[in-house]
Amino acid sequence: QVQLVESGGDSVQAGESLRLSCSASGHKSSSYCMGWFRRPPGKETEALARIDWDGTTTYADSVKGRFAISQDNAKNTLYLQMNNLKSEDPAMYFCAASVYYCSGPISRSVFDFGYWGQGTQVTVSS
Repeated sequence: QVQLVESGGDSVQAGESLRLSCSASGHKSSSYCMGWFRRPPGKETEALARIDWDGTTTYADSVKGRFAISQDNAKNTLYLQMNNLKSEDPAMYFCAASVYYCSGPISRSVFDFGYWGQGTQVTVSS
């Protein structure tokens, strides 16, 4: 079992930045691929970014160049740096862990992740 707890969500102005954190506990060593997702109100969950055991990263086109995923293995913490936030970014943001290596198109990766946090809310006002 892996437990994930997100933090860092906030209400910001368009153009500002936020850094989300995801603290992992439990059998973290069994997780190879970690990812960030979001679910806007009334919409489906969208994969944003993922990072493999070797540090390889993949991004959705919607956030490429604005968001950056990273991890601190010593702290068992996953991060999502979000820059230049836009009106289309408000959502509940989730981190997730998979017992598999990252593979396949990121757009289809939601079902690859078996462990999920409770989410942290991000609001962007213009």
